[in-house]
Amino acid sequence: MSKSLSGSTKQPIARVHIIGAGAVGAAYASIFYHMDPSCVSFIAGGERFERLRREGVIVNGEKYPIQVLNSKDPFPTADLLIVTVKHHHLDLAIGEMKSSVGPDTIIISLMNGIDSEERIAAIYGAEKILYATVVGIDALREENNVIYTTQGKIFFGEERNPVRSDRVRRVVDIFNRAGIIHEIPADMIRILWWKFMINVGINQASAALKGPYGVFQTSMEAQRLMEASMREVIALAQQLAIDLSDLDIEKWYVVLASLSPTGKTSMLQDVEAGRKTEVEMLAGKIIELGRKHGVPTPVNEHLFNMIKKIEALNKN
Repeated sequence: MSKSLSGSTKQPIARVHIIGAGAVGAAYASIFYHMDPSCVSFIAGGERFERLRREGVIVNGEKYPIQVLNSKDPFPTADLLIVTVKHHHLDLAIGEMKSSVGPDTIIISLMNGIDSEERIAAIYGAEKILYATVVGIDALREENNVIYTTQGKIFFGEERNPVRSDRVRRVVDIFNRAGIIHEIPADMIRILWWKFMINVGINQASAALKGPYGVFQTSMEAQRLMEASMREVIALAQQLAIDLSDLDIEKWYVVLASLSPTGKTSMLQDVEAGRKTEVEMLAGKIIELGRKHGVPTPVNEHLFNMIKKIEALNKN
């Protein structure tokens, strides 16, 4: 096969499947749709397939008739599969994405947390996974209606990126064609932990205080709570020889300043909608790792208990 991209022996990515039609999944699906309506499809099963096919998604006031593929049916495999489900839905999604995965499929997860790549790789193989995370998107979802003002940036790549691999170059190509803002860092594991630190801080503090981004842009008390939980992540990362420091909190403030003051974290949106949160994957994971490595995590233990109580009240 002749080289179709710079240094690549494979054809450009043509089929993008997205599993997870929440705020992030719908926002990026709409961007791919603008590039080429035929290139992007949602994957869903059961009632979610029926609802997505019936209602579609509305992004920034525009309805997108994006194709929905039933996970139980055979269909052409994806060149690029993007996973954007909630942490507690990942096991189901891993089963539902089976028909999407072929020999050359590239899989990236834009989920919160630090273990989704490992869980997906355990079933489909590490050779199919690129590490990825998205920082700075301010998408809000209510039912099938998503609004965002800031696209954010997708960081992705191999675990280490001294040079760009063939797989990375192919994804860069389609991101460039679609206008998706991205960056390939030298050390993706460090970036995953940086994003994890951000989520542990802002997502949980916003859920506990029920405050949008504007609260954390202006309130020193809210910032102190957010930073205290972040510093427990930094202490754990340093124990694991991952290069995080207080400078990474300062880098987060640059991103925070760019977000809409009325924007809300995904966890605050879950709390307000009465949905289950991802607190087990955030504070729960920090508590687990803290006990394993002898790192105190009192702030995250406090936030874990607060958010579990909020979830319990939402059920009543």
